[in-house]
Amino acid sequence: MVDSAVLLKVMARAWKVAPVDLTTIGIDRDLVRQWPAERYLRENWVPVRDQSNGSVLVATAREPDAARTATIASVLESPVEFVAATSWDIRSAVKRSFKAEIAADGTTERWRTNPSLSARVVVSNGQAVGGILFGLVLFTLAVLSPSAMGAVVVATASAGFLAAATFVLVMAVRGERADTPNAPDSRILDDLLPLYTVLVPVFRQASAVPRMIATLSRLDYPADRLEVLILVEEEDRATRDAILAATPPPGFRIVTVPAGAPETRPRACNVGLFVARGELLVVYGADHVPAPDQLRRAVAAFAHAGGDLACVQASISYSNAHDNVLTRLVALERSSWADRVLPALGRSRFAVPAGGTSEHFRTAALIELGGWDPYNVSEDVDLGVRMSAMGYHLAPVASTTEEPAAATVPAFIRQRSRWTKGYLQTALVHSRRPLALIRQLGFARFAGTALFVALTPMAVLMVIPFYLLVLTALVLPAGVIDTVLPAWALTGGIAAFAVGMAEMIVVSAFGPVRRGDVAAVALALLAPIHWILHSVAAYKGLGQLFTRPHYWEKTDSGPRRSRSAGA
Repeated sequence: MVDSAVLLKVMARAWKVAPVDLTTIGIDRDLVRQWPAERYLRENWVPVRDQSNGSVLVATAREPDAARTATIASVLESPVEFVAATSWDIRSAVKRSFKAEIAADGTTERWRTNPSLSARVVVSNGQAVGGILFGLVLFTLAVLSPSAMGAVVVATASAGFLAAATFVLVMAVRGERADTPNAPDSRILDDLLPLYTVLVPVFRQASAVPRMIATLSRLDYPADRLEVLILVEEEDRATRDAILAATPPPGFRIVTVPAGAPETRPRACNVGLFVARGELLVVYGADHVPAPDQLRRAVAAFAHAGGDLACVQASISYSNAHDNVLTRLVALERSSWADRVLPALGRSRFAVPAGGTSEHFRTAALIELGGWDPYNVSEDVDLGVRMSAMGYHLAPVASTTEEPAAATVPAFIRQRSRWTKGYLQTALVHSRRPLALIRQLGFARFAGTALFVALTPMAVLMVIPFYLLVLTALVLPAGVIDTVLPAWALTGGIAAFAVGMAEMIVVSAFGPVRRGDVAAVALALLAPIHWILHSVAAYKGLGQLFTRPHYWEKTDSGPRRSRSAGA
């Protein structure tokens, strides 16, 4: 009902103190840094500077009554004088004063406190030794008996591919057979709604800003209980200028992400988490369009669940799903994955990856989990494993966010190469302490998590080699092949690959069959070709794992068409 400038004047008049603008007044940062930043944020005050009369000037956004005065004077060990400031100005002042620490915590906190659970190091010393020994064993076997080595490699690869495909099929069947839970009533009284933080990491996306501001302005949530933090990299002046030019509503704030490496979305989100005030928190992309009542639905989902529910995930639909064959295949894959496989994983209490966007968290649980790993380019998968290991779980929420799918082959390759690289990073990180993870998850949940996290990228990597194996079997005489691969291994490997591919076609066709969509069922038959693109992307991701492990490959999804606009 009033803007922050008017509110500040009213607060100052009521408290009989002067109002200040902390962006222009001189703040003694050395003084500020003598006490923890978390305390200032929690208690909504910050010291400004020492006064000539021996007192400390303190900015406060809460009434400086006798109790507050005594508490702050005790902390500072000095008499205090107050000025009034807005909560946001206090948070911004703290962030500026602790800029280096925030940048470091958002980047290296996990690596410093628990290096074994950070993807900063790609391969640990133990994993490197194990890999070298495994390579020596294969080399020795190849020298002594090429045929035996070929049989071992093909049998292991085909068994892994079939196991991964069968696991996904079983989860899809479980998801298909499960009854859809009734969505809880999302119309909670406004006075009972918690403070909600929306994080929007943007990077070189100035053109997306006007639509982003308009979309988030339509969220059906009380303005006094909503803060939208737009996370902008320090160097990205074009996007910052576009945000300011769009004149966002008062509850929208720009949070500068200090310059540093790696330049990834999870690092930006960690900076946003530091200043977030919301009891609940959600991450959206700049080009995503959530349903207006999604925050209310998430609140209702948390209210009807136990304290072990750390995250609820909205469904994703594609605004350009009907643009071309590739976007149709991506939408078909997403539908089977999100609507069937992931819910079944969640009910089985296996690790379920958060979606990377439209993921709603209990902020306290997210902080307990240590936030995001800034070095992991599929941070959602890593976070899902950590949630499961700490006894939390993720559940779907009955709401949808619209986003554009990768509409060109290059964009698809860039996106999926990052995803595969992130899955491999997560598998390497959580395989460093397998016994500890088994103790945390139990053997059954550990096995399911391992199948999902480790075999998913390995299965995709196996697609091109198996196609080449089939081609080789068709072209070369059997006698030539037998010198490096026994007939039983060749036949068995091709059969396992064919069965696995058939299973993936069935998974893709589940939804269309249920809806009676004959055209989409026919499209599902193109899954084997679609998986060739997956495999190409996977090899690019595998190469980057060792050359550019923390590089965040952005995806230009192409022109965006909104169904709501009738396109």
